Amino acid sequence: MKPVTFLVVLLGLTACDAQVESRKAALPAEQAAPAAAPLTAAGPAAIVQPDADEGQQWAASVVELTPLTRQGDRTVKLFGTAGGDPAMNGLYTHVAFYDSPAEGWRVFRIGDVLDYRVLSESEGRVDLELNESTMDQASGEIGSRTRRVIVGWALPADGSVPATVTVTPAQ
Repeated sequence: MKPVTFLVVLLGLTACDAQVESRKAALPAEQAAPAAAPLTAAGPAAIVQPDADEGQQWAASVVELTPLTRQGDRTVKLFGTAGGDPAMNGLYTHVAFYDSPAEGWRVFRIGDVLDYRVLSESEGRVDLELNESTMDQASGEIGSRTRRVIVGWALPADGSVPATVTVTPAQ
């Protein structure tokens, strides 16, 4: 998958935010963007074909994105992709580190959960609360639980991306 294409798709998906109307109503009138007149065409339209790269299907399944902002000069984000059984978790949760235009992102899968919430963040670490489905193997009954984890990584001194990430149970 081409890193630039992935970034463009990811940015496009983040623009598709279903909750924008509720947040817009919460803004004071002086902070709301003024209504603008629609643009007028100034040349012929370019026809765009769907991307044949199968990696784009994976990118298009991003449903949650959380930039991590306390990682120094590094670009790091948490994101979740829809892809599993929504009755039993289904949010494949990842942490990703931007390497370079040539290398793109290094992505680590944290787990398969219903959702996650960032509790705190510091350089080389993010504390998460995970909500997930559980199944009692004996009865087949589906339940739920909330657990907390520390996702950590060593930040190489040379500015490169981490080679590994740890996920540690927490209280």
